[in-house]
Amino acid sequence: MRPPRPLGTDAPATREVPPFPPVRVRGGRCRVHRLVRHPGRTAAAGLVLTAAALVAAGPGTPAEAHRAGAAAPPARSARGHPPATPPRPLRPADLVAAPVRIADAATVRLLRPGDRVDVVAAQDPSAGGGARVLARGVRVTRVPEPLDGAAETGALVVLAAPRALAAGLVGASATARLAVTLC
Repeated sequence: MRPPRPLGTDAPATREVPPFPPVRVRGGRCRVHRLVRHPGRTAAAGLVLTAAALVAAGPGTPAEAHRAGAAAPPARSARGHPPATPPRPLRPADLVAAPVRIADAATVRLLRPGDRVDVVAAQDPSAGGGARVLARGVRVTRVPEPLDGAAETGALVVLAAPRALAAGLVGASATARLAVTLC
């Protein structure tokens, strides 16, 4: 049995690279001129590439895919590997409609569906209470028409709020004077 050779001695000897003429690619310039001469082809090619890119990208966010009824694509890290923890399943927000009576009816006339408001409860100063914010940034869903002669008791507004917060808002409207601030 022969002893092994030292590393690097089993490679063949190096040789000089023979000279060779440069490689010339023909026809590249003609293709560009052909596209310039036929602008319709250029526009069609651009539309095809744009459509392919949009199909490959899919919906913009997992929430948009969920709203569209499609299953959300699996989340990937920057290198394309799945994350270590599975993504949280998408579900609709747990919002309910909360009818709340606002003390100042004129303020409610300023509101429109879609506005975001903060709801403030004002306690009676003789009872030692002050103002406190009950909800921040809740969305107005409806502003019902006021009934005749109900301006003294305030006006009703319907807010979209999480279930736990909605219960607190409705309860507070029965015991305190509520006001809103536009966000």
